[in-house]
Amino acid sequence: MTIFKRYTLALFALLSVSSAQMSQAAVSLDRTRVIFVGSEKSVSLSISNQNTQLPYLAQGWIENEQAEKVTSPMVVLPPVQRLEPGASSQVKIQGLPELSKLPQDRESLFYFNLREIPPRSDKPNTLQIALQTRVKLFYRPLAIAPRVGVSEVPWQEKLTLTRRGDNYQVNNPTPFYITVIEAAPDIKTESPAQFKPFMIAPKSQQDLGLSTRTLGEKPVLTYVNDYGGRPQLQFNCVAGACTASPVVNKK
Repeated sequence: MTIFKRYTLALFALLSVSSAQMSQAAVSLDRTRVIFVGSEKSVSLSISNQNTQLPYLAQGWIENEQAEKVTSPMVVLPPVQRLEPGASSQVKIQGLPELSKLPQDRESLFYFNLREIPPRSDKPNTLQIALQTRVKLFYRPLAIAPRVGVSEVPWQEKLTLTRRGDNYQVNNPTPFYITVIEAAPDIKTESPAQFKPFMIAPKSQQDLGLSTRTLGEKPVLTYVNDYGGRPQLQFNCVAGACTASPVVNKK
C-alpha cells in the first residue's frame, strides 16, 4: 500500500469516528439563554440525554464576561450528574449573597456552560469527543425587570440609529443587553455577507458595521428576545437620527 493510500485510509477512519461521535451528541438544554431575575433565589434548567442506549455525565459551570470560570455570585448545582439513557433531569443555577454587589441599574453578563461526557469506550483506538453548550446568562436586577402581568413595549424598540459619516451607529439607551443578528435595507432582503451579529451592552453605542449606502434610509434590524424569538425593527431616519417601530409580519 502506498503512503498516500495509507494516509487517506487513516484520515477516513478518523473522520468516520468523529462523525459517529457528533451524531451521538446527547445532552441537550431546554433554552438558548438564561435570565436570572433578582427576585429569584435560583433558576432551574431542564437537561436531557437524547441517547437511548448510553448514559452520559453532564457537567455545568459558569463563566464571567471574560470567559473565566467563576463560583460566585452564582454557582451550578450539581456541578456534575449522571443521566441515564433517554432520561431527563434539572440543573440549578443558585444565587449567592454576592449578587447584591452587582450593578442594580443594569444587566450583568455571564455564560452558562454544559458539557456532555460520554462513557468510556471499550473499543480500542476510538476517538471520543466531549461536546459543550455555552449560552448567555443574564443577571437582571429586580429594579429593571418587567413587571409580571403588565404589558410593556419591548425595550429593544428603544434602540436608535445615528448617522456617523457613511456609517450607522447603534445606540442602546436601555439597561439591557441586546443581541442583533441581522441588518438589511428592508424586511425581505437578507443581511449583507459582511454583516457580523453582535451584542450591544446596556447604555452604550457601537458602529453597526454597514454603510448608509448599503442599508438605505429605512434599515431593518433583527434581534433575539428572551424566548429565542427573532422580531424585526424597521427604522425611519430623519436628519441622521433613526427611530424604530416593530415589523408586524415576520419574513
